[in-house]
Amino acid sequence: MRSRVFVAAIAAVALGVVAATASANPNRAQANKLTVWLQVDAQSGWPDIVASATSQFQKDHPGWTVDVQYQNWGDHLQKFDATLAGGNTADVIEMGNTEMTKYMAAGAFADITSFKGSFANSSSWLKGLAASGTYGGKLFGVPYYAGSRVVTYRKDAYEKAGITKLPTSLAEFTADAKRLAAKNAKTKGFSPVYIAGTDWYFAMSFVYDYGGTIARTHAGKWVGALDSKQSLAGLTAYKKFFLATSKASKTSDENHPAPYDVYSTGAAASIIGPGWFSCCVGTKYKATTAQFVMPSHIKGQPMPGFLGGSDLAVPAPSGNKALAADWIKDFTSSDAERSLQSKGNIPNATTLLGSSVNERAAARSWFVPAAKHWVDVENGNILRNMLAQILTGKLTVQQAAASASDNITSVLNGL
Repeated sequence: MRSRVFVAAIAAVALGVVAATASANPNRAQANKLTVWLQVDAQSGWPDIVASATSQFQKDHPGWTVDVQYQNWGDHLQKFDATLAGGNTADVIEMGNTEMTKYMAAGAFADITSFKGSFANSSSWLKGLAASGTYGGKLFGVPYYAGSRVVTYRKDAYEKAGITKLPTSLAEFTADAKRLAAKNAKTKGFSPVYIAGTDWYFAMSFVYDYGGTIARTHAGKWVGALDSKQSLAGLTAYKKFFLATSKASKTSDENHPAPYDVYSTGAAASIIGPGWFSCCVGTKYKATTAQFVMPSHIKGQPMPGFLGGSDLAVPAPSGNKALAADWIKDFTSSDAERSLQSKGNIPNATTLLGSSVNERAAARSWFVPAAKHWVDVENGNILRNMLAQILTGKLTVQQAAASASDNITSVLNGL
């Protein structure tokens, strides 16, 4: 985050100078032009969907043109910060769902709650995406498309272990892992399911699967909730599953090493992470690699997963908020989402999900608390430290969760 630029930009918005700067906005130099920022994924992957939405918008609004400008993930936030500071923002901007909260909290996006009913499938948006665009009970971002987390596995290893049917519950998966361990007992360091000990994205899925949560609000304040009965059940299940299935370091993270690097050496029969992990499993196992949905402790259900993905927001300085919402409406229509789906993406609503592994995995999802200071929880490694304490036995599940909850309460409330 480029703090000085960003703070200056938000200060400008907060002081109400948007109206003054809008008239000087170079994007307004051409009358009746709507400016849209999308990531290059759309340019290379689905330009037809962009063109169709623009055509519909221009049909509904004669005399208006749409200027779609494609951005790169590496520098789009820096560019956005600069436009906020200068008052010359786009009217619509694509954001990664994990990027939304700090901008919503800072007032950088327009409240589009009044337009929610106009967006297709808004009552059935994927929970993990809908949560990322909501702050303080108001809507600031419209779900665009998602990416789920699945189990990537070696069919040959499963077959050799006598596993003929994929698991449909956590208990079945654990039993399968024990068969895999027994079959590969002579392979040093072999993990039936390689899991980095402090991979909190995966660990928190257990928390949500058992009905828990990281934090909730009460009387206008955030309260850490990892020490609730439900959260403790989830953390206990995570510890049990890790100890039964993974030989990874109990204090490692998911980047050192990357799970697919372990998999590519033959040291893991399964890994858990984004669906794209299948691209990087190594030539030796490419042909025998497949994927399945991480099962819940409730038989037949997927375990809730942390969704990646994108949202569409309207920057606060835009002078065309209603029109921006209308273009978003066209771009996220049911037909547009189905077209995205046909190109291998996960659509934005449960009612549109198909039967692919990635889509079935997205049926149940979760997202981090939409709190201004959530990034400080991540940067402070509160969840990673808690998991390391639990797995190493330094603290009991209850002790580690209580400490983490207290820290989360303090950090989220800016104390």
